Amino acid sequence: MNGIDFLPLAVGHMIGLGAIGSCIGVGLLASRYLEASARQPEMMEPLQTKVFLLVGVLDGAFIIATGIGLWFATANPFKG
Repeated sequence: MNGIDFLPLAVGHMIGLGAIGSCIGVGLLASRYLEASARQPEMMEPLQTKVFLLVGVLDGAFIIATGIGLWFATANPFKG
């Protein structure tokens, strides 16, 4: 087998594991935010902006991995 034959597997891992990691991260972040908001309701506003910023960073990492994976799948830059 040639290394190029493993490209679809690598792209699937990039997209799939990125999605799983992003979903777990967003779920943990949301649960901790709700827990903190229940304990200290006066901190909801300052924490909310930080939560949305972190959700954007987590989703941004997944979207970048998806874009690179699709680029590898369509352009195939490693084909000699």
